[in-house]
Amino acid sequence: MTVTFRVVTGIVVPPERVFALSLDIGAHERSMAGTGERAVAGTTSGTIGLGETVTWRARHFGVVWRMTSRITALEAPGRFVDEQVRGPFARFRHEHRFEPSAGGTRMVDDITFRAPLGPLGWVAERVALARYLPRLIAARNASLRDELEGGGPGRGHDGGRPGSGGPDAAGADGGQGAASSPSTS
Repeated sequence: MTVTFRVVTGIVVPPERVFALSLDIGAHERSMAGTGERAVAGTTSGTIGLGETVTWRARHFGVVWRMTSRITALEAPGRFVDEQVRGPFARFRHEHRFEPSAGGTRMVDDITFRAPLGPLGWVAERVALARYLPRLIAARNASLRDELEGGGPGRGHDGGRPGSGGPDAAGADGGQGAASSPSTS
């Protein structure tokens, strides 16, 4: 089965700044400090660009994983897409959109993934991944928002408290965000 979900985060800075920070390898590492995520191959520092790859090493569910992603679309400052080319998923696609809003930027993350291993993977999707990944993306977005809005790097790891851009938050402006429920097909 395939799982699709969306996370929406409001950030009170222009889309150009949010777009640029979202492509920065160091910002990604800071935002994912809780998982120990590090770039270990490909583009490992600075800004990643169209056609470039990065291999991430991180700990999730107590297991160390490696995932190589490629930037397959890049339309500054409105959108980019990264897709897994090697790693733990049968399929993983993450579209990032940066839309101007009255309060700054409406950042929209649309993620589609499919776990490997057939029926065993379907269980993992429903029991763990469909809940874990939206929270992980929301925490990453909260960290980026905090860094951009002057709260300092790496301060957005609040696990989805209301107003954090987490799954329990409402709205998309004024620094708040929302996540949709994952859907499977």
